[in-house]
Amino acid sequence: MRAGWDGGAPATRLGGVSIDDDIAKPATGSDFARLSRRITEAGLMARRPGYYTARVAIVAGLYLGGIAAFFALGDSWAQLGLAAFFAVLFGQVALLSHDLAHRQVFRTRRPAEIAGMLAGNLGVGMSYGWWMDKHTRHHANPNHEDLDPDVDPDILVWSQKQAKASKGLPRFIGRWQAFLFFPLLTLEGLNLHFSGVRAVVKGNLRHRGLEAALLCTHFAAYLAVLFLVLPPEKALLFLIVHQGLWGVYMGSIFAPNHKGMPILTGDDRPDFLRKQVLTSRNVLGGPVVDVALGGLNYQIEHHLFPSMPSPHLRRAQPIVRDYCAEIGVPYCETGLIDSYAQALRSLHHAGAPIREG
Repeated sequence: MRAGWDGGAPATRLGGVSIDDDIAKPATGSDFARLSRRITEAGLMARRPGYYTARVAIVAGLYLGGIAAFFALGDSWAQLGLAAFFAVLFGQVALLSHDLAHRQVFRTRRPAEIAGMLAGNLGVGMSYGWWMDKHTRHHANPNHEDLDPDVDPDILVWSQKQAKASKGLPRFIGRWQAFLFFPLLTLEGLNLHFSGVRAVVKGNLRHRGLEAALLCTHFAAYLAVLFLVLPPEKALLFLIVHQGLWGVYMGSIFAPNHKGMPILTGDDRPDFLRKQVLTSRNVLGGPVVDVALGGLNYQIEHHLFPSMPSPHLRRAQPIVRDYCAEIGVPYCETGLIDSYAQALRSLHHAGAPIREG
């Protein structure tokens, strides 16, 4: 692990370096400009139409094949295995929607939006417009307590400051949130559905009508097929297994990226490169980890270059890591299991004021 940190330590420390020290430095936009030139000269911002054509074909083929297998199995307990298969597949569809939202696949907005809504809304029942708005705000201010929606204390508390001010459900859960984190992820799939529906109802989406129609089509088709093919008890169990495991998978993809990394507060405004690098963590691993996490295990490179095609992130990593070493910016990378351990230690540390109170 390079420039790692103890997830149980105060969230303003990273590898023995205070993020406040970096914030106090004058903005050095030229640091990122020099890195960007190296990345561009390496050809890593070039589109990969062949890769994405193959990826879409594989994911779509598995999706259609899974549906065919569901009908072929009929009233069978083996359907629970298929529920687990679809949990992973839904995660892969969501990751594809993520790449579409970042313009990694198409250069222009319209085809990206259409493909993103087909994958997100129709494919998995997750609002593309709602998620894109939320994720864009996250990328602009990662791990900022006031500006990043991913660290809002709606269920969990991410800092001791939030813990001290918590009330209701976050305070009740926050006491032992590190132990409850993975069990709570079983509800994340339902939360993604609910958040999308709520965004449609509130009417603040760019393509509200289309998103609503696609979401309704997904939910109607999903439930109709489920309860027409399976008896009620098996259909309900399939739904629980599928949605629960999908939530765990989605949470397991995103939890290692920023949880347990420094949290910015108030007027903390480091320059772009430091803001993205100091609040992000890479997860080491081979091709299996790359596929399972959709390339988001290279979170530092992804945050620095969001429109970089995901297969190029692995090649960008040594360039970014070496450059950070040159300019003295801590670069955090660790294994998958340790990344979860760091996130959980940080959650436990954040909830300390509630336990002590």
